[in-house]
Amino acid sequence: MLLGVLCILVVPQVFSEAPPAPPQDIQVDNWLLRWSPDPDDGDVTYTAQYSSFDSFVWTDVPYCVHTSLNSCNVSSIKARSEYGCVKLRVQAERHGQNSSSVQACSKHGHLCTPDFILTASPGSLTVHLSRNTTFLRENADHAKYRVYYGKKGEALQDYKDGPASVTIDELQEGQRYCTRVQYLYFKQTEGLPTCTQCELIPESDSRRTVTIVSVVLVGVLLLVFPVIAYFFLFQRGRFKRWLQPRYTFREHLLEPIPEPFLPIRTEEPYDVITSMSPVELRE
Repeated sequence: MLLGVLCILVVPQVFSEAPPAPPQDIQVDNWLLRWSPDPDDGDVTYTAQYSSFDSFVWTDVPYCVHTSLNSCNVSSIKARSEYGCVKLRVQAERHGQNSSSVQACSKHGHLCTPDFILTASPGSLTVHLSRNTTFLRENADHAKYRVYYGKKGEALQDYKDGPASVTIDELQEGQRYCTRVQYLYFKQTEGLPTCTQCELIPESDSRRTVTIVSVVLVGVLLLVFPVIAYFFLFQRGRFKRWLQPRYTFREHLLEPIPEPFLPIRTEEPYDVITSMSPVELRE
C-alpha cells in the first residue's frame, strides 16, 4: 500500500520534470576534459563518451560516468585510438532525464587537431593551415581540412573544405566572424575540432571614409538641430527680427506732407455778347 502511494507521488514528478541544461565550454587540454555546468541546475551528474577513429559508435569513458564533477581525466582512451584521433562529448543527467550531448574541442592543440592562424582582410578571412601534418601524411589524398565559419553568436553551419589554407570571401565588413577547424577523412570528420576563434573583418579605406563622414554629419546634425528647434519654438519673435533687413528713414520723409498748391483765381472784365451776324466775305 505504501509503495503504491510513493509510486503515485514520485513517478509523475519524474516524468513532468524538464531535462537538465547541457554542459557548456567543453574543452580538452592535455587529455584533461573540462566543462562548465549550468549554475541554475542542481542534483546533476555528467557522463563523457568517446568515438574512435573511423567509427560511429560512442562509448562511455571509464571513470567518467555519472560524475558530479566538472572535469575528467580521459588519458585512458589514448591507447585505444588510431593516430590519437578520438571525439569526445559530454551530457548532463538528472532523475533519468538526459540533456543533449555537446562535443568537446581541443584548447591548446592535439595530435589529431589542426593548428591554424587567422588573417582578416576587408571582406575576407584566411585560415592558414599546413600541408605537412602527421594526419595528412598518413592518410595521403583521403584527408583534408573542414573549416566551419559564421558570424559571432551564430551557429557555425557553413563550411569550406581544402587540403591546406582556406580563404572565405564575401564577408560583411565591420562584423566579427568565428571559425572552427577539424580534420576530414573521406567525408567523415575525425579527431577533436579546434576551439572557436574569432576575428574582426576590417573595413576598406573607401568604406571607412564614408563611415567617418557619416558619423561626423550625424554628430553635427545632433548638435545643430536642438539649437534650431529651440529658436523656432521659444525665440521665434527674436528670430524674425534678426532676419529683417536693417534700414533708416530720412528725416524729411517723416515731416507731414503739405496740401497741394493751387493757383488763386481772380475776376477779369468782360463784355456780354447779345447777338451775332455773319460777315460777308470781301474779294
